[in-house]
Amino acid sequence: MDVLTTALTAAIADGGTGAAYEMLKSRLMGKSPRVDEAVADLEQDPGSLSRQFAVSDALAAAGLAGDRYLRAAARNLVEEVDRRRALRAMPGPADAANHAVLQVFFATDRQVTGDRHPARQFGAGRGELSYGSCEVSVPRGGQEDGPALPTLLRLQARADPDGHAMLLRSDVVPRDQYFPMLADSIGKAAGSALLFVPGYRTSFEDAARRTAQIAHGLRFAGVPMFYSWPSQGRLSGYMVDETNVGWSEPRLAAFLIEFIEQAAPTEVLLLAHGMGARALAGATIAALAARPDLAPRLRHIILAAPDIDAGAFQRDIAPALVAAGTVVTLYAASGDEALRAAHQTRDVPRAGDSGAVLLPVAGVQTIDASAADTSFTGAPQTAPGHSILADIRQLIAGQPAAGRSGLQAVESPIGHHWSINP
Repeated sequence: MDVLTTALTAAIADGGTGAAYEMLKSRLMGKSPRVDEAVADLEQDPGSLSRQFAVSDALAAAGLAGDRYLRAAARNLVEEVDRRRALRAMPGPADAANHAVLQVFFATDRQVTGDRHPARQFGAGRGELSYGSCEVSVPRGGQEDGPALPTLLRLQARADPDGHAMLLRSDVVPRDQYFPMLADSIGKAAGSALLFVPGYRTSFEDAARRTAQIAHGLRFAGVPMFYSWPSQGRLSGYMVDETNVGWSEPRLAAFLIEFIEQAAPTEVLLLAHGMGARALAGATIAALAARPDLAPRLRHIILAAPDIDAGAFQRDIAPALVAAGTVVTLYAASGDEALRAAHQTRDVPRAGDSGAVLLPVAGVQTIDASAADTSFTGAPQTAPGHSILADIRQLIAGQPAAGRSGLQAVESPIGHHWSINP
């Protein structure tokens, strides 16, 4: 990684403040739209290697990576961040195990790039369905005394002052080996699995990281999985993402059927964010229309800030999901970055909108999560109580909404719903 990208990443992870950071950023901004976008994406998740690579590639394409004045400013910025970190550093054993390495299974219809780096193994183009598993390192976050996760591979020490999750490796596995491996892991986890479908602006690497963070945050007692459709992984990619998520929906439906048939989970938790909720909702409806006998396996369908047309959700999607007998929970949050992008592109109410346009639907547990984080980015500075994971943990443990801490019942002209008060 070039020194400019290293400096920007370190400064953003450290809070994105300080005169040295502002000076370097001001010298870069406006030189290239591609650089501007890549830096904006990095500011949203500095722990993402794919976003770091995007910045490095953009700087090189703009001819800025070799500028000696910019490189000098970057070195000064790295020194400033290092000084701040040294002042905050707490004494302790250097070899303390502060990260947990989890195994996460995946399926993706992204294009295979041929690059061996796990963050670049799959690109943003469309491809054939690939299967495999990842190893992801996540900060332990004070959960050392909790029960061991079934997919915990090992504990390790990492010199990571920013506490980010990291994709360590990604292995593609032939289909005829994948499902027996998955079935074996699910069998050892008492038959439970979680399938996460990420939303707009999410690379393969970020999908893997977020899935591991979700499993760790939930202390999930089953096998975590994700389906990575070909999102462009960048701020300007909304329109392409919108096309690609529709293209992936029938593939996700076919995978969902095959996964339940071949891996034989006794219960599945389906979770999606933003635009990924479109694919998950449509795929689930299609899968159950083809195989209604699979419905009892689907214990929960959770939609976080779903980027779905509100009218279509109310008229068609929600009734079809509720009719399957699955518990459907919707977390509404207009402030979610994915929904903000949706409203800039489409002037149509979304199912995930909150506030005055929140949309309670019969049979769906609707929760106003405006006061919580619905992004699943797992930013280290985000307190656990500010994430919807705290409520989802109680939900999947069987707690009804009336008995969950942090939820408040709301009666309003738009209908009965719940609100998160972290």
